[in-house]
Amino acid sequence: MPAFEDVRSAAEILSGHALRTPVRSSPIIDAALGATVFFKCENLQRGGAFKFRGAFHTLSKLPQEQLQRGVAAYSSGNHAQAVALAAKLLGSSATIVMPHDAPEVKVRLTASHGARIIRYDRYREDRIAITRELAEKQGLAIVPPFDHADVIAGQGTAALELFEEVGDLDALLMPLGGGGLLAGSLLVSEKLRPGCRVYGVEPLAGNDGQQSLRQGVRVRIDTPQTIADGAQTQQLGELSFPIIQRAVADILTVTDDELLDATRSLGGLLECPVEPTGCLGYAGALSLRDALRGKRVGVIVSGGNADAIAPVPPRQ
Repeated sequence: MPAFEDVRSAAEILSGHALRTPVRSSPIIDAALGATVFFKCENLQRGGAFKFRGAFHTLSKLPQEQLQRGVAAYSSGNHAQAVALAAKLLGSSATIVMPHDAPEVKVRLTASHGARIIRYDRYREDRIAITRELAEKQGLAIVPPFDHADVIAGQGTAALELFEEVGDLDALLMPLGGGGLLAGSLLVSEKLRPGCRVYGVEPLAGNDGQQSLRQGVRVRIDTPQTIADGAQTQQLGELSFPIIQRAVADILTVTDDELLDATRSLGGLLECPVEPTGCLGYAGALSLRDALRGKRVGVIVSGGNADAIAPVPPRQ
């Protein structure tokens, strides 16, 4: 089980490789929420998302002979690109299993780092089974998108940097998919800022995390159909759930319409590219505005790799 010390260690390994992303603010947002809001812009990280932290940290700890054989990953996009980039930087090769409906910008960026891409139908096929079969046949190491101690520790460094830069926060909000970012951030807040209330935010269509927290067990759902492609997970990770269960303040949900509004406004206000999944934390803050009034609030903008905003895909 990862601990705060693992996040500290990950920060040392990532120094000079991952960017120390900027923290931005907006007077317009502060006025609208009646709060002081600090946005940790992981959308400006290498690879366009926080995922580079966990991917590079995990690959950097693999034996050299494994790096020579290569790595495999499954992802709708940001983890795919992160693993491909980390593999290239470390002299390895990556095979990535991506859904047919992954945003084309994420597919192109992943391919640009030299990754071999295998496509699948996320609504009919099992991406983990596909990846395991490839890994067994080719001797590849699988780098999971969230349910891995080194991945969680790496993702937690985003929150570590935020607290180091802005100090005390009353609340911290971020996207929730499989739970790697939230779990890693909770390891940091528990140790450094135990008074900070930390929230994960999911699309309403994919509220497995909220259901899991309410029921006390990991709930598995069908692949949700939502514009938040990075949160189309079916279940929280085995490693992340106990951390989330013991330390999270709550798990919030937002509709796709609310998320679309947040996405359309946030990029302009922060003057940087954002994607729907990356704006879940901000959308959650808008829904929680009464409770946040007068508070110091952190929001992790997790990614900025997006095609033009498209409507929610029709149900099949």
